[in-house]
Amino acid sequence: MHFLSSGSPSGLSALSLFLLSDLLGTTAGAAIQPRAVPAPYVAASYYPAPHGGWADDWADAYEKALKLVSQMTLAEKTNITGGTGFFMGPCVGNTGSADRLGFPQLCLQDGPLGVRTTDNVTAFPAGITTGATFDKKLMYERGVALGQEFKGKGVNMYLGPSVGPLGRKPRAGRNWEGFGSDPVLQAFAGAETVRGVQDQGCIAVLKHLIGNEQEIQRMFNVGQQGISANIDDRAMHELYLWPFAEGVRAGTAVVMTSYNAVNGSASSQNAYSINGLLKEELGFQGPVMTDWLAHMSGVASALAGLDMSMPGDTQIPVLPGTAYFMYEMTRAALNGSVPMDRINDMATRVVAAWYKLGQDKDYPRPNFSSNTRARTGLLYPAAVFSPSGVVNQYVNVQADHKIIAKQVAQEAITLLKNNGSLLPISTSAPIKVFGTDAQANPDGINKCTDKSCNKGTLGMGWGSGSADYPYMDDPISSLKRKAGNVEFWNTDSFPKNLPDATADDVALVFISSDSGENSYEVEGNHGDRDKSGLKAWHNGDELVQKAAEKYSNVVVVVHTVGPIVMEPWINHPSVKAVVFAHLPGQEAGDSLTEVLFGEVSPSGHLPYTLPVSESDYPESVGIVPNGLGQPQDTFSEGIYIDYRYFQKNGVKPQYAFGHGLSYASFAYSDVRVQAVTPLTTVPPARPAKSGDPIAAMNNTIPPASEALRPEGFKDIFRYRYSFLAENDAKNAYADGAAGKKYPSLPPGYSTTQKEAGQTPAGGPSGGNPALWDVAYVVSLTVTNNGTAHAGKASTQLYVQFPATDNAKYDTPVLQLRDFAKTAALAPGESEAVELTIRRKDVSVWDAELQNWVVPNPEGRFKFWIGDASDSFGAVCYSDSTACETGVPGPL
Repeated sequence: MHFLSSGSPSGLSALSLFLLSDLLGTTAGAAIQPRAVPAPYVAASYYPAPHGGWADDWADAYEKALKLVSQMTLAEKTNITGGTGFFMGPCVGNTGSADRLGFPQLCLQDGPLGVRTTDNVTAFPAGITTGATFDKKLMYERGVALGQEFKGKGVNMYLGPSVGPLGRKPRAGRNWEGFGSDPVLQAFAGAETVRGVQDQGCIAVLKHLIGNEQEIQRMFNVGQQGISANIDDRAMHELYLWPFAEGVRAGTAVVMTSYNAVNGSASSQNAYSINGLLKEELGFQGPVMTDWLAHMSGVASALAGLDMSMPGDTQIPVLPGTAYFMYEMTRAALNGSVPMDRINDMATRVVAAWYKLGQDKDYPRPNFSSNTRARTGLLYPAAVFSPSGVVNQYVNVQADHKIIAKQVAQEAITLLKNNGSLLPISTSAPIKVFGTDAQANPDGINKCTDKSCNKGTLGMGWGSGSADYPYMDDPISSLKRKAGNVEFWNTDSFPKNLPDATADDVALVFISSDSGENSYEVEGNHGDRDKSGLKAWHNGDELVQKAAEKYSNVVVVVHTVGPIVMEPWINHPSVKAVVFAHLPGQEAGDSLTEVLFGEVSPSGHLPYTLPVSESDYPESVGIVPNGLGQPQDTFSEGIYIDYRYFQKNGVKPQYAFGHGLSYASFAYSDVRVQAVTPLTTVPPARPAKSGDPIAAMNNTIPPASEALRPEGFKDIFRYRYSFLAENDAKNAYADGAAGKKYPSLPPGYSTTQKEAGQTPAGGPSGGNPALWDVAYVVSLTVTNNGTAHAGKASTQLYVQFPATDNAKYDTPVLQLRDFAKTAALAPGESEAVELTIRRKDVSVWDAELQNWVVPNPEGRFKFWIGDASDSFGAVCYSDSTACETGVPGPL
C-alpha cells in the first residue's frame, strides 16, 4: 500500500486561483485537485487536522496559550497565522501580531548555517560539513552558537535545521544544507541542532516536509507545476520521515513544508503528510508553516493542517497584495468554511510555540534589516509609501563562535587517501599551490548575492541557506602564515613553463563543486548540478591530472557540496593524498592547514558514498528534466539509496559512506552487548491522548464585529491584514448563517477528531514512545594503538537484520543506527564508548499494519562496529549477546 496526501494543486496560476476563489465566494483560496500519479502511489486523505495540546511536554505552553488565545478576537487569531507580505518588515518573514494582548510580531529568518542577509554574524560550516564530523556533541554546540546569534539579532524563528532533502539524489542542489545521505545521521544531527538552538530560547523550524529531493521544477507557478515526489509508505517512514520524527522528539517547535508535491498533492496542503504523518503519527504540537510563496490555497490548506502562511502573499505577489490567509481566513471563519476549532487550533499552536521557548520574557526585537545594510531605511520596502527609521543597529552577535565554527570545519575534514603517509607534510617542504579555490573571491568575499557564484574558496553553497562572511580565513593565507616556502598560481589552468619539479616538492591542488537553490542559475546549473554533474568545476579534473604529470607528490583538496567523480585522477600514482574539506564556512584556512601539517589528525568521515561513476547510481535518482504537465519523480528505488543501493547491488564505490582516515590508528577491545528491553513483533500500545483542550474552547462562529479594524487604525499599503471592511464582515457572517460555505470540501473530509488507537504507531512528540525504548547497548573500549599521532576515533554501529524467508521484510545489508566520537586520544590512550540500539532501529515499517514491526524478535541481529560502512573491527549478536573481533564484514 502506498499512502500520502490529498487536496492537491494543479497548474492554475496564483492570480487566477485568487480571482476564481473570489468569484466563487469561497473567500480563502481555491482547492486544487491532484494530478494523476503512477500506480500504485495514492494521495490519501486524512481529516480533520488533529488538535494540539495533548502532549505532556507541551502542557505548560498550551495552558498559557489557551488563556491568551481565548481573549483574542477572530481578527487577532487569523492575524498571527499569516505573514505581513514580502519585504514588509525587517526579516525575511514577519507574522502579524496581537498587540492588544502583548503578543508581538514574530521574526523568521534564514538560514541553516547562519543569520542570512545581515552583518556581525558567524558564517558557520554547512550542514553537510557538520554531518561529516560524526560528532553529536559538536552538532549540539554548533546549534547552541546558532541559537545565540539568531536570538541576539532578535529572530524568533531560526529557519533550520534542514533534514529534507535527505540526499537521495547526488546532484540535488540543497543536499549541502542537510547533514548527509543517511536518515540516522541526518536525524541525530538535526535533533542536536534543534536542542542547541532551542536551549537558547530561539525557535527551530525543522524543514522541508517532505520529499524535497530536487530543485529544478520544485515550485508551482504560472509556467509549471511543482514536481511530484512519489514515495511509497515504507520508504517514507524508514528514510524520509525518520529525521523529522527525531526532530519532533527533540522538541522542534515549528515545522516547514516543502515546495514540491508528494504523490500529486502540494506539500503545503497535503493532508496526509501534515495531518496524518506529522500531527497524528508523530504527535507534533506546534505550528506547520509554508516555505516562501509555496502556499497554494486558503480553505484547503487550513483543513489539511497548515497553520501559518509565509511570507503572507499568494504565489505571485501583486502590487495591491493578495493572501490566502489573513483577511481571507477571517472571511472563511465567518462564513463557516473553516471551522472555528481549526482557527483556534492554528492560533494556539503559534502562541504555544512562543511560550514553549520562553519568548514571552524579555526576548529581543529585531535589530537588523534583511532589506538594506544602511543604518536608516524604509520600514516596509514593498509599500508604495513607507515610513522610514533606524533599521540596522549593527549588533555584533559573534562572541567566540569562531572557535566552534573552526572546530566543526576541522573535525569534518575527511582524509580519503594517504599513500605512503605523505600527509602530514612539513612546514619546511617546498609547497606549490594550484587552483582558484585556494584563495577567497578576489572580487570580495560577499560579492555575489546569496553566494550565487563559485569564485574563490567555496565555503558554502548558494541560495537562502547561505550567510555573509564576516571574514574568510582562506587556505592560501593560512599556508603562507605557517610554511616558509609556498608558491601559488591563482588559476584553474595548469601554468606553463614551470621550473623543474624536485622529489621534495608537494603540489596542493584545490578543486570544487557547487550547487544551491533554484532561485539562481550558476554557470549553467539551476540549483541542482544539472549541467556540471558530479565533475569538479572549472576544469578541476584536468588541473589535477596536469599537476600529477609534473609532480610526484600531489595532494588534492576538495571543497564540495556533495559527491564528485574522481576516476579521471584518483588512481594516478602521483596523487598520494585526497582531502575533502566539504564546505567550511569562514574558517577554511587554519582548520585545513593544521591537518595538512599534522598539528591535528583528521577525524572526518564521508556523510555520503563516493561513486566511481555516475552510472553507479540507479536511474531513478537522476534529475527529472523539464516537461509538460506535472513532472513525476517516482522513488522507485524505495529504501535503497546511497550505500544501501551500492551494497544491495554489489556496486563497489570509490569510497564508502563513513570512510575517513586518520594519522592515528585505533583498535577495539572489551566489546560487549547487553539486551535491555525485550522485543515483541509490534511495540506496546501507544498511550491515549490526554484530553483535547481545543475542543473545550469556544468554537462557535463569533460575531462579525470581531473581524473589524480597531477605530483609528491606519493601514500601510500592501501590508497584509486580517481585518475586514464592515460590509465584508457582515456578508461573510450572513453567508455562514445561510449555509453558503466553501463549495467543494476535499474527499474524505470530516470534522470528527480521530481516536488515538486509529494510529497505532502514533504518540506524543515523535511517535509511540515505545519506539524509543533501548533494546540493546553495545559498549567497547577504543584505543589509539599508533605511536606518533593523537587522534579522535569515530565509531559507527550498523545493524544487519536476521535472514528471513519473508520477502515482505526485505532489508538493506547494513543500516547505520548510532555513532560516537572519542576525545583526542594520545598514543596508547583509551576511551570507553557506548552505542545504543532502540526498538525502532531493529524495526521495519509494515504498510498494511501501519505500524513498526520487528521482523524476527528471536532472530540474530548483527551489530557491526567500525569506522565506515565497509570497515569493521567487531560484531555483536543479539541472540547470544556474544561479541567478536577480527570477523570479516558482510560485504
